[in-house]
Amino acid sequence: MRQIHFNAFDMNCVGHIQHGLWAHPRDQSHRFNEIGYWMDYAKRLEAGLFDGIFLADVVGVNDVLGGSPDAAIRGAVQVPVNDPMMLVPAMAAVTTHLGFGVTANLTYDPPFLFARRMSTLDHLTGGRIGWNIVTGYLDSAAKAIGLDAQAAHDDRYDLADEYMEVVYRLWEESWADDAVVLDRANHLYADPARVRKISHAGKQYRLNAMHLSSPSPQRTPVLYQAGSSTRGRQFAATHAECVFVNGQKIEGVKGIVDDIHAKAVNYGRQAEDIKVFMGATIVTGKTEAEAREKFEDYRRYVSSEAALVHAAASLGIDFAKYDLDEPIETGKSNAIVSNVEAVTRSAGPQWTKRKLLEQMVLGSRQAPMIGSAEQIADQLATWSREAGIDGFNLSRTVVPECFDDIISLVIPILQERGLYKTAYTDGPLRQKLFGSPRLPDRHIAAGFRQKAG
Repeated sequence: MRQIHFNAFDMNCVGHIQHGLWAHPRDQSHRFNEIGYWMDYAKRLEAGLFDGIFLADVVGVNDVLGGSPDAAIRGAVQVPVNDPMMLVPAMAAVTTHLGFGVTANLTYDPPFLFARRMSTLDHLTGGRIGWNIVTGYLDSAAKAIGLDAQAAHDDRYDLADEYMEVVYRLWEESWADDAVVLDRANHLYADPARVRKISHAGKQYRLNAMHLSSPSPQRTPVLYQAGSSTRGRQFAATHAECVFVNGQKIEGVKGIVDDIHAKAVNYGRQAEDIKVFMGATIVTGKTEAEAREKFEDYRRYVSSEAALVHAAASLGIDFAKYDLDEPIETGKSNAIVSNVEAVTRSAGPQWTKRKLLEQMVLGSRQAPMIGSAEQIADQLATWSREAGIDGFNLSRTVVPECFDDIISLVIPILQERGLYKTAYTDGPLRQKLFGSPRLPDRHIAAGFRQKAG
């Protein structure tokens, strides 16, 4: 029986996915600048046996709506936003098992320095770090580092393939497993013969250097990836271990899951090498009536303007140019292509701003699951069984109560049904998810490994 995995889905900012709910009087996300807030957050999640916290990130501002950042700034739409990596050591210090999936945009981060940061985090957390691989979708991010605009959608994935080769070689090839000998008597810390320089001269990157970090518990962090466009699925099938999808209908999500697994097999991997996490928003209570009352309470704080700000940026469409019922022309998006495809599936080919707003009942395009704990457990089990979903990235609504409700009400029911763990497995994050701390030999990264001895 497949057990369900849970990640808390959040961001080092005030407003993440459910826009406007930061204004709710019980919400604590305005404390995101306080280290104690994140430490308490991590302890709550570990007490509830969450697999991890999945930290999103952007390195630009959502300025597509009206061609201005003003609405994003007014509504705290993922701005201000702080670096997610800085949170990890503090949260790791007060937990033992909780994993940390950190979003990092490879387009604007040199692979040599990035590889060292991830190795450092893997060491400091005892092997609990994962990397959500993204290539970006905001022109504002490109302009922030001196470019006129971001590269085309599929070109960004071509760049990403080369980037992955470079970091794989740093993580897997530069230091042999037996390089560190720690011989105090002979003043020999590491054997230079077992440490290699990595030489790479490609279309995008040039490198001639050894990795600065010794092998960490996982070497390569657990690899997350969130693209479900055609090109994104190809990338996922090649590299990803955990794929993040958003879905409206079970059959549509199942098609994406099956396609990614089939592509992985074509690349010499196995279907079980990839776990699929679906984005979900849960509003629950002891009874359905209690959950509905809570939902209506939350709904009063939703900001439609803020919701459109985020949707405009992620879809690459300026909704300010359209009347409420004017059909929206999507064209070829250079933002998140899979998001455009998902909206078209749910709202139809001739969708409008009104149709989009009708979907965003809690400030995002993600339709919430609302119901008693039993009803929520039923829905999660159905998604897992019928769509092949391995777990859920649960976006916050009003924190911390949204996760407290899941921990106290929903998880015990899933545990009674044998659908959720009752204790953590020891070992690094990859060990917990896949049974081994290192990538399997059939993964593309394994081809770069030094042999021991």
